[in-house]
Amino acid sequence: MADILDWVSLSLVPGLGVTGLRRLVDCFDGPDGVLLASAKERSQVAGIRSEALLGLSDGDEVRNRGEQELERLVGLGAQAICLDDPRYPSLLRQTNSPPPVLYVLGRIELLGTCCVAIVGSRAATSYGRRIASTLARDLAARGVTVVSGLALGIDAEAHAGALSASGATIAVLGCGLDVIYPQQNSRLYEQIQGAGLLVTEYPLGTTPEGFRFPARNRIISGMSYGVVVVEAARKSGSLITAELALDEGRDVFAVPGQVDSFKSAGAHWLLQQGAKLVISAEDILEELPLCPGLQGAHTGDSGVESKLVSLDPASLALLEKIEPYAMKRDTLIAVSGLSSGRVAEFLLFLELEGLVEMLPGDEVRRVVRERKE
Repeated sequence: MADILDWVSLSLVPGLGVTGLRRLVDCFDGPDGVLLASAKERSQVAGIRSEALLGLSDGDEVRNRGEQELERLVGLGAQAICLDDPRYPSLLRQTNSPPPVLYVLGRIELLGTCCVAIVGSRAATSYGRRIASTLARDLAARGVTVVSGLALGIDAEAHAGALSASGATIAVLGCGLDVIYPQQNSRLYEQIQGAGLLVTEYPLGTTPEGFRFPARNRIISGMSYGVVVVEAARKSGSLITAELALDEGRDVFAVPGQVDSFKSAGAHWLLQQGAKLVISAEDILEELPLCPGLQGAHTGDSGVESKLVSLDPASLALLEKIEPYAMKRDTLIAVSGLSSGRVAEFLLFLELEGLVEMLPGDEVRRVVRERKE
C-alpha cells in the first residue's frame, strides 16, 4: 500500500482532479512514482492540465501541503484513507470515478458494512419525512448502514431514523469535515460524528459549493448496495444519485407518493423505468441477500402492541376512527360524537404515546407501524 502522504499530497495539487490524478498514478505505477518522475515525464501524460503540471514542479512543497493536511486531520480526530487502503469501501472502489482519498471522522469500520442510501427532497412533506425516518429506522435495526447526504428534509430524517434505532449511518458531505452544512443540522452532525461516520473527498476547510454536490452523490451511490428515493422532483440531485446507481449496476428503489405532487414526480418516473416499489423495509432487504451483517426479521412491533393494549376503551375507540391519511379535527369530532374538548384531550394523550400525528391545518393522522410476520 502506498504512503497515505503521497496520495493526500497529490490530491491537493490545484487543477489535477480525480481523473488527472488517476492517469498519473496509473502511468507511474503509484503516487510515489508520480512525485519522483521528472517534469518532462509528467508533461508527456495526456490530459494533464498545465496548472497541475506547474503545481507538481516542486515536490517538497507538494509533500509539505500533504503533511500539513494530515496534521490538521489528527487534530480533528479524523483520518484519510486512500484508494489502495483495505478499509476503502470495496463497492466504491469498483465505480468509474472513485475518489483517490476519502477523509473520514467517526466509526471508520462502517465503511465495510452493508450500506443502503436513502435520498430525497430537501423541502419534503410530512409524509416523506415520516417514510424516510421509518425506512431508515427499520433498516438500521436489521444491521443495514443508512447512507445519505446530511441535507435538510429526507436526508436528515434518514440519518435521524437510523440513529433512533441505535443503528449505523454514514453522512457523505459536499464540503470539508470541519464545515457543518447546513447549519440547521449541526446537532445531527455531532450525533453522527459520535455514533456514525462522516465522509468526504474534500480537504479540511472546503466550503460547500453547488458543483460539489453532484460529485458527492457519486460517493453516496457508489458505496451503497442500493439507493432508495423518497420524494424527489423530476429534475433533482436525488435523481442524479439514482441514475449513478443504475450506471453502476446497483439496485434502485422508489417510494410512491401522491400522483399529483411534483415532489413525487421523480420517484414515480423511476418506478416507470423499472425501479422497485417500496412500501416497507422488507421490500429493500429481500434484494440484499448477500449483504454482510444483516440480522433476522423481527417478530413484530411489541412497543406499539403494548401501547394499544394499555389504552382505555374510549381512547381506543377514538383511535380506530382516525385514518392513516390526514383528516380534519372537525371531521373526527363529527364521526366520534364526542365534544371538541374530549377529542382534544384524547388526541394529546394519543400523540404523546406516538400513535397519532398532528399536522398543519388542524389535521390528524394515525401512525401505522407495519407488523412483521
